[in-house]
Amino acid sequence: MPVPSKSRSPRVSAQALATATPLAAARLVLGAVLVAGDVRVRIVEVEAYGGDRAGPWPDPAAHSYPGPTLRNAVMFGPAGMLYVYLSHGLHHCMNVTCAPDGTAGAVLVRAGEVVSGEDVAWARRGPVRGRHHLARGPGNLGKTLGITLGDNGTDLFGPASSITLEPGPAVPFVSGPRVGISRAADRPWRLWDPTSPAVSAYRRSPRAPSIPSAG
Repeated sequence: MPVPSKSRSPRVSAQALATATPLAAARLVLGAVLVAGDVRVRIVEVEAYGGDRAGPWPDPAAHSYPGPTLRNAVMFGPAGMLYVYLSHGLHHCMNVTCAPDGTAGAVLVRAGEVVSGEDVAWARRGPVRGRHHLARGPGNLGKTLGITLGDNGTDLFGPASSITLEPGPAVPFVSGPRVGISRAADRPWRLWDPTSPAVSAYRRSPRAPSIPSAG
């Protein structure tokens, strides 16, 4: 059941992310602005992910759950880095790392609204139903921003970085279960701006345990 809440916490920064739990980091990232070249996207939907079995937030749905590997190494590094992975061999999905160096935690950026560079976004995405669909869903967001696996490990707060994360105005948010995962499926670690039409639809994984019926 979605749970309404108040506006997000203080402005996003590498320092704030380094001391944040995954859920607190998700509140920081929601409403912030991702900038890649000429395209700027206001983030309207995120999901928090914890870490490995030995960490403070064990999360069987996280890529970091088995422990450090070559693929997930960025998740165990400093906060404020971009962790990029390829989903279904097609879609480049973006995460913002959080927690102290050596402890895994991340925020998946699920959807955003293009606030500038819309002509570039349209050229990358091709025909879609409307502007609010340009960056709706993590794969579409990655395509809109031109993200590739080569961007994995980018410092989002580095002065010379090609992709940056900027603070945005506080936004109201609603929380609910994460999308399409079969493990830890009912954690209310998905946050979104209920006023934005760019938020993606909730889809429960068919492999997730059934929700107990009331009564």
